[in-house]
Amino acid sequence: MKTLATLFIALALCVGAVWAGDVEDADAAYAKKDYATALKKYKLAAAKNDAYAQLKVGVIYDEGMGVKQDYAEAVQWYKLAAAQGQANAQFILAFKYDQGQGVVQDYKEAVRWYKLAASQGIAGAQFNLGSMYRSGQGVIQDYVEAVRWYSLAAAQGMANAQFNLGLMYVKGLGVIQDNVEAVRWYKLAAERGNASAQLNLATMYDDGKGVVQDYAEAVRWYKLAAAQGTANAQSNLASMYFIGQGVTQDYIRAHMWSNLAAVSNEEDKKKRDVIATKMTPQQIAEAQKLARECQARKFKNCD
Repeated sequence: MKTLATLFIALALCVGAVWAGDVEDADAAYAKKDYATALKKYKLAAAKNDAYAQLKVGVIYDEGMGVKQDYAEAVQWYKLAAAQGQANAQFILAFKYDQGQGVVQDYKEAVRWYKLAASQGIAGAQFNLGSMYRSGQGVIQDYVEAVRWYSLAAAQGMANAQFNLGLMYVKGLGVIQDNVEAVRWYKLAAERGNASAQLNLATMYDDGKGVVQDYAEAVRWYKLAAAQGTANAQSNLASMYFIGQGVTQDYIRAHMWSNLAAVSNEEDKKKRDVIATKMTPQQIAEAQKLARECQARKFKNCD
């Protein structure tokens, strides 16, 4: 999965910088969500080749802020800013070519713009470029190059890049296979709240790969991923409760988690039914009640 959303959040908060005239006025209007005034002022500055203003006009059309959403129009403004070396515009333009949004999809053109943005230190561009090399989109597939770009993004604290590096080390893609190094990267991503990393880290503790086997630690990470709605984590947590590994054996909790996982996984329905054979009707009713309550809370504070 490639990323862009966090950049729009950052741009939405990118106000208060020291700009003169129209851009300063535009930023003030943008901060107040007066997008009509902001657009007018940004366009005045953009007409004078202000790259930042061109970027912001693109964002307004891209997001449909006070105007009809228009990806093609947004792209035209991104191109103007990107051509002047505006790194964020280069990143967004790359993503547009990558996804075929507002332009005809063109992976080679996406790679070209990702490289320009990545060379200016944009972590999202570095991550997406790594993914292009990993999948061979717009470039010849090159795992070593993928690892290089993932590493640059990961060094900036990007959780998705840290998680992907963990995967590369587990699978030995572009690097020598190394479970210990994989665990290190999974931990960094997991501590930043990456649910997939939390699941994979839990599995490493569960299986004793790259770390000393520790069922209690596995349960801790399964719980964190399960609380984010990760079905595989919920399923594995159900198994831990059923067997009594890392936790006190608890058929009610096992049934609850397998029931929640079963919403998106047919196999967990079978697991739930097996667990039910060990339970009384009253226990099953209690587990079902807990599952409903947990789902209503969006999996938070369920355990």
